[in-house]
Amino acid sequence: MPLWKNYHVANTITDALQVLANAPGPARLVAGGTDLLLDMQQGRHQSVDTLVDVTAIPDLNTIELRQDKLYIGGAVPLNQIVRSGLVHDHARALVEACALIGGPQVRNTATLGGNVAHALPAADGTIALLALDAQVEVAGAQGTRLEPLEELFVGPGKSILDPRRELIAGFYVPLIAPGQASAFTRIMRPQGVALPILNLALWLQRAGERVAAIRIAIGPAGPKPFRARETEASMRGQVFSGTLLEGAVDRLLSESRFRTSPYRASQEYRRQVAGVLLEDAAGLAWKRSVYP
Repeated sequence: MPLWKNYHVANTITDALQVLANAPGPARLVAGGTDLLLDMQQGRHQSVDTLVDVTAIPDLNTIELRQDKLYIGGAVPLNQIVRSGLVHDHARALVEACALIGGPQVRNTATLGGNVAHALPAADGTIALLALDAQVEVAGAQGTRLEPLEELFVGPGKSILDPRRELIAGFYVPLIAPGQASAFTRIMRPQGVALPILNLALWLQRAGERVAAIRIAIGPAGPKPFRARETEASMRGQVFSGTLLEGAVDRLLSESRFRTSPYRASQEYRRQVAGVLLEDAAGLAWKRSVYP
């Protein structure tokens, strides 16, 4: 039985949305297809009538500065993000996250939009974007709108997006300023084999020897990508030190909800490594805030 009947390569966002909405049967967007096609082949997703390919839409394949923000199109392949000087300068955590997704062949095909749209609580690109305070540009029949990335998710594999009427056009990330830096850390089984056991992204701004502002995202630490706001509050305004990090680790373990996965790791193991990831990411971002 074929996995799909019709395959349409869209040239514009309007074209993609029209075909998606008017398909006679189940329809899905596809870019890299590294999640969707595998799910269909392995029976975790039903066959569809129409696949709508968005990889030929110019606006979805762009990395550029727009309105004092960094714009990354939803169909940009992960390896293009890894090689981008703009992303390296303004969103270092995202570069580090994308460089760890799958293997080289996967990164040549997989897209950032797909990583986010899959709505997994530990998706590497999502966790990095969450710490970077990204907004997602959602396109629909009535035009486009910006949503805070965190508000996109409602549960494991579920988002607020209407799969027949909306698509992720791209992402907007604030530009880096002096004294600001980010980092991404992850613990995993052999690269390209499994999802992360645990990952963590961190952005901070320093004021002298104090943490002026900070954002921390970690996954999986709940049913959705998780911002550790209590941990952030405990560090904000404090002198950066080993003592501060020790207290932050305790707060992170208190507010996070790790669970045991029979395929990846136990709750106890995740609790042990969460503190290591936080200390590593915070130390790296702190150094980068002085020597980018």
